[in-house]
Amino acid sequence: MSKIAFLFSGQGAQYVGMGKEIAKEYKSSDMIFEEASDALGFDTKKMIFESDDETLKITENTQPAILITSIACMQPLKEEGIVPEVVAGLSLGEYSAHVEAGTIEFKNAVPLVRKRGKYMQEAVPLGKGTMAAILGLEREKVLNVCEIASKEGIVEPANFNCPGQIVIAGEVKAVDKAIEFAKEQGARRAMVLPVSAPFHCSMLRPAGDELKKELDKINLKDMKIPVVTNVTAEYILDKSKVKDLLVRQVSSPVLFEDSIKNMLAKGIDTFIEIGPGKVLSGFVKKIDNSVKILNVEDISSLHKTLNEII
Repeated sequence: MSKIAFLFSGQGAQYVGMGKEIAKEYKSSDMIFEEASDALGFDTKKMIFESDDETLKITENTQPAILITSIACMQPLKEEGIVPEVVAGLSLGEYSAHVEAGTIEFKNAVPLVRKRGKYMQEAVPLGKGTMAAILGLEREKVLNVCEIASKEGIVEPANFNCPGQIVIAGEVKAVDKAIEFAKEQGARRAMVLPVSAPFHCSMLRPAGDELKKELDKINLKDMKIPVVTNVTAEYILDKSKVKDLLVRQVSSPVLFEDSIKNMLAKGIDTFIEIGPGKVLSGFVKKIDNSVKILNVEDISSLHKTLNEII
């Protein structure tokens, strides 16, 4: 019997029309878009299915759009009785994980992540911060590069995605200097990412403070299944820890590689990425390519996954 983990997409995976095929074929998925529209007070289908890349790229649109799509794409799996042993997500995806775990009700999660996106965007003036991907350099060397470059300003590790792929974030001048040092240290590639803010570094703490106020208004439910959290890469089943971890997550590095390794150590042998794109599937493959890696974002990927699991 497979031990299954659901993984939920993060920001950057969005595209116009995501989730449309599944919503057309599954009433339960279509109802997720309707419920989200009620929660936000506007037509989310129109935004996700018919708008344009620029509209979806606005962080306060991106975050609810991906959450909605992910939860909609999950519905056919639930209809088939596929239940994960554990759930996790990359950054924003952790909120989708909490919806599946039962911690946060979907109707509360949608407006919450819209505000999260707004606070993250507003925390740092445009042009002051940035992020960069460092490829082909081990963790210790990237940490060292950040330490040296921090003489120029704030620069910190933001995402430990998989072996040889680490993202850094901070002030533009310091990140540029870190890119220079990383190349000198033997990085295969080091390049600035097309993002609007330096996510998951200390510059985002004001966003965490604002997010805390919103989280304090929400009553969390008991968790039905464990969530592996970005901040610690540990399994949690205690709802009292959730709000603090979600606040810290905004300005802390995402320990995705560590999270997957923890799940592997606990016997997970099948990972299903749910939501737009296959970025997380690629990370898992680089961490351990012997496990089964599937995804659900449209009808063909859904059918393939169902054929593999059922």
